[in-house]
Amino acid sequence: MKIKWFGQSCFLLTAGDGTKLLMDPFKSDSHLSYKQVNEKVDVVTVSHEHADHNFTDALPGKPEIIKGSIDRTIKGVGIKGISVAHDDAGGKKLGVNTAFCIVMDGVRVCHLGDLGHRLSAEQLKSVGTVDVLLIPVGSVFTIDVEGANTICEDIKPRIAIPMHYRTDRCQFLQWSADDFAKGKSNVRKIEGSEVEVTSSSLPAQFEVVVLKYAD
Repeated sequence: MKIKWFGQSCFLLTAGDGTKLLMDPFKSDSHLSYKQVNEKVDVVTVSHEHADHNFTDALPGKPEIIKGSIDRTIKGVGIKGISVAHDDAGGKKLGVNTAFCIVMDGVRVCHLGDLGHRLSAEQLKSVGTVDVLLIPVGSVFTIDVEGANTICEDIKPRIAIPMHYRTDRCQFLQWSADDFAKGKSNVRKIEGSEVEVTSSSLPAQFEVVVLKYAD
């Protein structure tokens, strides 16, 4: 499976058979100046209804749009949506959010969307074992670096890929990927926007993988 980061919380997962799943496509604007995503894909997951996570208008074709709590297999890809909150008040401040767990080519990926709180024991049980965790770290509408570290300790993924953080094209968030990686012993910075992950290549110890946004 290949994982490509377009910026903010938008990732493209591509299976070995060519099936493509896009997560949280954004609308490019003055506050979020990443290149607009226009990939032709089979499935799109949307964690919540904000324009930096739900902009599907630019996508060609007619991909299947997945939102909310769900547990299905589409084109051989397992998709499970778990209800969480966008804030630390049960969604009363910023609304609901969905964490999506994806099983593709034998690898289990969890995308936390704009998670704003520590997961409960019940939510952790629903998430289950995670190989690759796509986790927000930037604060401002999501958890911050400290919160992300705690969630990594709770979930215990093999790989964590930070998202939704401050870059030269997204200045309104507080923390960067370097802030999240600081002090961690196993950090791999990819010279590009894509990384390939297989069940046999998963690291024995927890690893942080930092991608560059696609341009």
